[in-house]
Amino acid sequence: MIPVELVAVRVDLTSNTPVVLLQELDDRRRVLPIFIGAPEATAIAFSLQGVVTPRPMTHDLMRELIDELGATVDKVVVTELKDATYFSELHISQGAKTLVISARPSDSIALAARCGTQIFVSEELMDSESVELQNEDGEIEENPEEIVSQFKGFLDTVRPEDFQS
Repeated sequence: MIPVELVAVRVDLTSNTPVVLLQELDDRRRVLPIFIGAPEATAIAFSLQGVVTPRPMTHDLMRELIDELGATVDKVVVTELKDATYFSELHISQGAKTLVISARPSDSIALAARCGTQIFVSEELMDSESVELQNEDGEIEENPEEIVSQFKGFLDTVRPEDFQS
């Protein structure tokens, strides 16, 4: 498993589809783009920006339920891409009991953002679906803001269908 950071949520201008960007934390600095729905993009963006809503959103409710049950979200793992659909798992512990629950990556990421939970991507998925962004010298870009800027340029030319296996 490869640890990643939730770098941004953007909208692909070509398809008007939200995309979440997960950036690898090690030296390679690859980025995994995952196209998601608008409600989930809003939920993730609200969490990243610290927006507090008057009433709990769905992912806030999930976090509260998990807390009230005395459980914790240990990690989120984006596991695979099958038939143009990404899959993920929520790893939740409650006392000595550990649960692995299948979930949409957008929901898993939104929950992880609220819980401060580490996100991982399977090595196979990162190897096959990530984009490695480089600066003009051919070196891997280290500045997250520059990576997002370069990725916006990439998004101007890519379509969701390009991520089908």
